[in-house]
Parts: sequence; C-alpha cells; structure tokens
Amino acid sequence: MAILNGKSGVVFEEDDLPYEEEIIRNPYSVKCWMRYIEFKQNAPKPVLNMIYERALKELPGSYKLWYNYLRERRKQVKGRCITEPAYEEVNRCHERALVFMHKMPRVWLDYCQFLVCQCKITRSRRAFDRALRALPITQHTRIWPLYLGFARKLPLPETAIRVYRRYLKLSPENAEEYIDYLRSIGRLDEAAVRLAAVVNDENFVSKKGKSNYQLWHELCDLISQNPDKVTSLNVGAIIRGGLTRFTDQLGKLWCSLADYYIRSGHFEKARDVYEEAILTVVTVRDFTLVFDSYAQFEESMIAAKMETTSEMGQDDEDDVDLELRLARFEQLITRRPLLLNSVLLRQNPHNVHEWHKRVKLYEGSPHQVINTYTEAVQTVDSIKATGKPHSLWVAFAKFYEDNEQIDDARTIFEKATKVNYKQVDDLAAVWCEYGEMELRHENYEQALRILRKATAIPARKAEYFDSSEPVQNRVYKSLKVWSMLADLEESLGTFQSTKAVYDRIIDLRIATPQIIINYAMFLEEHNYFEESFKAYERGIALFRWPNVFDIWNTYLTKFIDRYGGKKLERARDLFEQALDGCPAKFCKTIFLLYAKLEEEYGLARHAMAVYERATQAVETEEQHQMFNIYIKRAAEIYGVTHTRAIYQKAIEVLPDEHARDMCLRFADMESKLGEIDRGRAIYSYCSQICDPRMTPNFWQTWKEFEIRHGNEDTIREMLRIKRSVQATYNTQVNFMSSQMLKATSSATGTVSDLAPGQSGVDDMKMLEQKAQQLAAEAERDQPKPKEKILFVRSDASRSELSELAKQANPDEIDIGDEDDVDDEDVEPDEVQLEQKSVPTAVFGGLKDD
Repeated sequence: MAILNGKSGVVFEEDDLPYEEEIIRNPYSVKCWMRYIEFKQNAPKPVLNMIYERALKELPGSYKLWYNYLRERRKQVKGRCITEPAYEEVNRCHERALVFMHKMPRVWLDYCQFLVCQCKITRSRRAFDRALRALPITQHTRIWPLYLGFARKLPLPETAIRVYRRYLKLSPENAEEYIDYLRSIGRLDEAAVRLAAVVNDENFVSKKGKSNYQLWHELCDLISQNPDKVTSLNVGAIIRGGLTRFTDQLGKLWCSLADYYIRSGHFEKARDVYEEAILTVVTVRDFTLVFDSYAQFEESMIAAKMETTSEMGQDDEDDVDLELRLARFEQLITRRPLLLNSVLLRQNPHNVHEWHKRVKLYEGSPHQVINTYTEAVQTVDSIKATGKPHSLWVAFAKFYEDNEQIDDARTIFEKATKVNYKQVDDLAAVWCEYGEMELRHENYEQALRILRKATAIPARKAEYFDSSEPVQNRVYKSLKVWSMLADLEESLGTFQSTKAVYDRIIDLRIATPQIIINYAMFLEEHNYFEESFKAYERGIALFRWPNVFDIWNTYLTKFIDRYGGKKLERARDLFEQALDGCPAKFCKTIFLLYAKLEEEYGLARHAMAVYERATQAVETEEQHQMFNIYIKRAAEIYGVTHTRAIYQKAIEVLPDEHARDMCLRFADMESKLGEIDRGRAIYSYCSQICDPRMTPNFWQTWKEFEIRHGNEDTIREMLRIKRSVQATYNTQVNFMSSQMLKATSSATGTVSDLAPGQSGVDDMKMLEQKAQQLAAEAERDQPKPKEKILFVRSDASRSELSELAKQANPDEIDIGDEDDVDDEDVEPDEVQLEQKSVPTAVFGGLKDD
C-alpha cells in the first residue's frame, strides 16, 4: 500500500516506513541513509536519486554519500549518447559535489575522466587545471598521469607541450618521457634542447637506466641526423665537448660530427673532420670505425658524381673533378697502413717494433726514413721501451752504412753507446754491432780498438746486476763483448794479447764452460799443452756439476790423446778426481773413458774393476747397458767363462725386467758351452720372477730348451715348476680377494643378502680371513722345499734318468703340450722354488773348479 507524503509529494511504500522512521529519529546518521539506499537499489532511478539528494541535504560533507551518488549517476548515463541532456545533469551534480569535496582527488579524477569521455576538450583541460589548483601538491601525482594521457591524444600538440612544460617543473626526472613525445611529433629542435639540458645535469638519473654516455650519444645522433631541424644548438661545440669528455669512445663521436656536416651539405668540412679524426684517435677500434666511415663517404661521393655525370652528359670539367675524387680515394686507401701505425705509436710511443714498421713503410724515401729514425731515437725512452731500444740505433747506423756514409754511421754508434739503456745486453749489443761494422769494411785495428774500449774498466766499478748504476759502468762484465774481443784477438792479435783476454775473462769470473774449452783449445793450437791443461784446471775450479761435465770430458780426452800411457798415474788421479762427487747421471761417460784408458795403457784387472764400479755408480736406468758393456769386455779379455760371476751379479742387482733378460742370455751362453745342467738351473731360478700369464716368452724359451736338450723328466719338472709358480702368484691377496668375492656371490647370493647387522667392513674381514685360509691350505698342500738345488751331474746317462722316471711313475706318459698334463701328474715331492732374495743358494754350484 502506497502512502503519500503531503509535504514533498513523494509516494512511500509500506516497506519504506521503518527506514523513514529511523531516518526521522537519526537524520544525521550515514549508516541509516546507506541502509535505506541499499534497500532501494532496485527502485526506479528517480526514487533512488531523490533519496541520495535528501541524504546529501542533511549530510553535505559525507564523502561516502557523494562518491556513491556520483558513481550511481555516471552508471545511469553509461552507454548513452554524449549529446543527451542527462550528461549535463551529471556534470552539474559533479560540480555541486566539488563545492564540498574539492580536496578529494578521487572525485576530481572521476569528474575529469567523465569529461574526457564526453570529448569536452576545453572543459576537461580546465577541470584538470582546477583539480591541480584545489588539491595539495602531494596529491598532484595522481592527477598528472591522466592529464598527460589526455594531452597526448589532443589533435594539436601545442596544448600537450604546454602541459608537459608545467609537469616538468614538478617532476624534472621525467624529462625522457617529454623528449620521446617531442620526437614522436617531430619537434626535434626542442627535443634536442631538452636532451642537452639532461646531459649537462650531473644529478639527473635516467628512469630507463641509461647512462650519461648513452644519453650523450642519443643527443649526437639526434642532432647529426637532423641538421635542418635542429637549429637552437651549436652542433660542432656539443660534439667536440663530448670528444674531450668521453676519451674512450671517440670514433663514434667523430663519425657523428662528420655525418652532421654531410647531411648539411658541407662535404669539404666533413672531409676535414675525418682527417682530423684519423690523426687524433689513439685506439685501433676508433681508427677502424672512422676510416671505414671515411672510405664509405668517399665511395658515395664518387658514385654520386658518376651518376650525375652520366645523367647530365660529360665535359672536361666533370672529368677532372671525377679524377680528383678517384685520386683522393686511392690515396686514402694507400695511406691506411701508415695511419694505423701512427695510431699505435700515439697509443704507445715507446713501441720499438712499431717504429721499425714505420721505417719499412717509408722505404724508397731516404729523407723520410732519416726523419723517422731521428724521431724514434728521440722519442723512445729506453726504460719504458717495449722491445729492444738499441735495435733502433743499430738499424739507423745500418741505414747510413748501406748508403756508404760510414762516418755518419760511426757518429750514430757513438751516440748509441752513451744512451742509458735498461739492460746491459742492449749496450753490449751496440758495441758488438759497432765492431762488426768496422770488420765488414776491413778496419780491423779500429774494430779491436772499439772492443778494447768497451771492455775497459770504468772509473767507477759496479756489479753486473746492480740496476742503480748506469749500464756504461757495468758493460765491462758483459760476456758478449768479451767473447767477441777474444775472437778478434785470436784472429787478429798476438798470442800474448789473446791469452791476456782469456785470463781477464776468468779473473772477472764471467767465463762459461765453452769459454774455458775455447781457451784451452787456443793454447793447444799454439803447442802450449801444459798451459791448456792449467786452463782446464782453472775452469774446473770455477764450476760445479753438472756445468763442469763438458770441461772434464774434454780435459780427460785431450790428456789421454796427449800422453797416452806415459803419465798413467796422473791420468788415474784425474779420473778419480773427476769421479769424486760426480752425479750418477754423468758418470757413465767418464767411467767408459777411464776403462778404455786402463784397457789400452793399464792393466786388464784395473779395467774390470772400473767396469764393476761403473755398474754400481750409474743410474738405475743405465745399469743394464753398463752390465752389457762389462760382460762384452770381460768376454773379449778373459773369455766367456769369466762372465759367469758378472751375470750372477747383474741378475742379483738389476730389476726383474732386466734380470729376466740376463738370465736368458746366461742360460743361452751355458747351453752353447755344453753346460746343460747349468742352463737348466738358471731357467729354474729365473722362473721365480716369471708369472706365466705375464711372461709367456720365457716359458716358451725354456720349453724349447728342454725339447732340444732334456727328456721326459725334465719337461715334466718344467711343467711342475710352472704350475707351482702360477700357484704362488695366485696366493697373492688381490687374486684371492677376487676369487673369494666370486665364490661368495655364487654360494650365498649378492652382498645385499647378508644379515642387516653386517657392514661393508665385516664383509672385507670375512674375505681376508678366507683368503688367508686358502693361502695356508695351498702352502700346506705344496711339498716342502729342498735345502739346496744342485745340478744333476753331467755324466749321468739318459738311460739311468729314464729308469728313475719309470720307477717314479711306472705308467707311460705321453709328453705333449703343457695343457695336456693333468693335475694328477703332480708328484708329492714337487719342488717349491725359493724366492729371489737368496741367489747364492741357486748359483752355489756354478763356480768354476
């Protein structure tokens, strides 16, 4: 049932009465009004609006009511044509709200956005301005994004430019956004001005993460690529300012400046810029960038000229201009190596190698070469030089020499000797080159005078490695200069002068083993043999091992050649002195020389003693070779039988690999002498160190020996020994472990099948115990070794051996391959050979009667 309110003419529903009564009781309660409004959400729009109006009349300062009311009014006109009067009613409603809500940014934002949607440009702009004036400055950041977005969409950019200028007064850090907008609308002049201001502001921090160098390059690209649009800036001054500011990136800046003049039509000025650039850059990267751009510019100029000439017709003047441009381009390409060399020298003016390359580039122009050498020796600091600075002086003098200006070359060398080089070797090389130049022109006395001057003792002596002293005070100890002086004195001087030079070298303690040998050879050539031996003695006193080896070797050889056996005791003393303290690495040669002396001039037993000493003194790697020499010489002097003791000693001393070879040779020698039993005993002993799996050649050799010289019993014995040796090697821990692991896996399953409480350590203990048990069983099953292995007497007949074999085994045995013999053939008294540690037990019967 509807009830009519007489005062307002509003019709109320019966359900509205409770809310109306509550409002009458509490007209200033926002909650009561909001409950009433929420209840009437589905009511007609005029009714709902009327309730909002009634509420706002009572509570005009309620932000919540105004916000909901304005939102409801905007929702009511959403989707309708913007020309309808309803929009204007909503606008007036917003205006009424702003009378009370002018400090609320949300209301301003909604109103401005609503006006922008109505395409009311002027009214929207004024609303934004009113919002900025009404709100505190701390709230402006909420208005500006919407304002700038509105301004960027305007058809005329002037409004947006003015808006951005106002905005940058508040937020200058957003200048990049304004610059991007100016570039998008083509206002490049103002964009360049703004970008220049940003670059010059040291406190500016780019929001896009760009460095000051990147912003500078953006400015250079902008003004160089648009010379006709950027008129407010001095382009040349800006880019040249960047050249002084960013010295590590000059190439791109030079190219930007040249590009600016090219686009402006000032081609000659652009060419001047390129020339200035390639003459000032200091890195190869910048030079390459500028040179490539320069060459491309010249090519484009030639192509444009040729195209213009072909279109307009040819005449003499155009031909001259085209030829000039072609010649200019060709000259640029030709100059490239020289320009690049100049860049490297600007980068490091003390680079000696680059100065030499520069001289080569000027070949064919003597005047330029002389100027280059003069500039080089004046520029290069010998302390900071990269390379050998003396080579510049030497090459300079050589240039004058090649042009037959000897006096000028001498002047250069004289100046070069006064330079304070970093190393003594540099000054020594200058003196030597000076002397060699005089020798090439056959000025022998002058060459000697120069070298004597170089080696003269200075007024102030200094040690060779004392860097605090100038090299001129230290060159007198340079072995390079002294060696050349010694060669010159030996060729041109007298005996006494040469001897004095060598003595002086030794006194200065700068001699090398080669100098000592040269000195002794010089004395020997002049028949001063004892003097030469004294020179060797002086050299031996100067040096230690291993440097003294060459001196000893030459000294001993020369002494033997000179005296032979005449001074045998003196020679022996020399050899003993040489061997005293001689390292094992060098004593082999001296021992062989000593033994040769004893063989030719001394006693044979002395020679054998020397060989025996040599087998003990040389390195382990050379013992085998030394024993071979010893055996060979003993056989030649005393006969083959005398080598038995040497073989025994070699087998005892040498490692298994070489001892095995010695045993085979020993056994072969005995078999050739008819001592079959001795050879068999040697084979038996050698079998102890021959694992059948690793050394099948030994067992094959023994088998062939038994086939030639043995019988059934000896072959059977050989096979038993082979199985015994293999069993001995099989009892080693590594073999037993692998066998036990395999047996355990097959019997009880994998390791994972063990009890949970057992660990990996328990498994290993079990394997080791089982391996020890197997080893003990193997030792128990094997027969006890005999006390001593004796040779079977050679006078035992083959028939007796056969009878013994039949008694031991009455069954006939067919001897075949070793694989055909079963384990049942092993006799209980199988011989278990002893280890190699006691060789005398085996070879006790090998001594000669």
